[in-house]
Amino acid sequence: MVPEIPSLELAMWQIAYLGICTLGAAWVRGYSGFGFSALVVTAAALVTDPVPFVATLVMCEIVLSFGQARGVVAQVDWRRLGGMLAGAAVIMPFSFSLIARLGEDVARMAISAMVLLICLAMARGWQFGREVGTTGNVIAGMASGVANGAAAGGLPIAVYLAGQPVAANVFRATLIAYLTLVCLIALPSLWWTGLLGAHSFVILVAMAPMMALGLWVGGRRFTAASPQDFRKFTLILLVVLSIMGLVRGLW
Repeated sequence: MVPEIPSLELAMWQIAYLGICTLGAAWVRGYSGFGFSALVVTAAALVTDPVPFVATLVMCEIVLSFGQARGVVAQVDWRRLGGMLAGAAVIMPFSFSLIARLGEDVARMAISAMVLLICLAMARGWQFGREVGTTGNVIAGMASGVANGAAAGGLPIAVYLAGQPVAANVFRATLIAYLTLVCLIALPSLWWTGLLGAHSFVILVAMAPMMALGLWVGGRRFTAASPQDFRKFTLILLVVLSIMGLVRGLW
């Protein structure tokens, strides 16, 4: 039985808050290159049920990544990409099914905990010392598939690739291709679990103006901090939001 995803009934202050969060998260994505979905879903979890946002954020990632995908095909590590996509494809139906069935508070805590663990792994900066083989690629994809239940499937892959001696251009191209393809693969599972519905497109249309404005501002590089320092700031912000989400779920 497909679970029923509750419709969003938001007060004006919640709509304004989520609009500001979308603007800020898009600005971060435009400047630092990551963090949009994780920021939006953890921020949303503080004021409302985050589950209805998951499918919309996956669609947002398709749009954001597809716009970057042109010109990177020749630099993609397709062997590595295939293993990661296979692992994610196996896990995502279960991940989405589970998140769709959780109550609001449990879903809030689950999403916050997943994002927190991934951010701590990114901050830790694990290094493998050498390239990981096919089995590692599949396991990384499975971890990403689990995290995609929180609309944060790109973060484990960023951690995984950053921990290996991968050239910067190959890292970027493979991550962009992965985000584009894994989100497309996720759509049938999102629809089957009930996470993808009319409400998803309503949220997408509402988010689009703030998302476009934030990306433009971030892309203009008005921020004084270096991109590396800004990424550290983004990680700290995600950790804080995740901890707040866990506390909110408990209380």
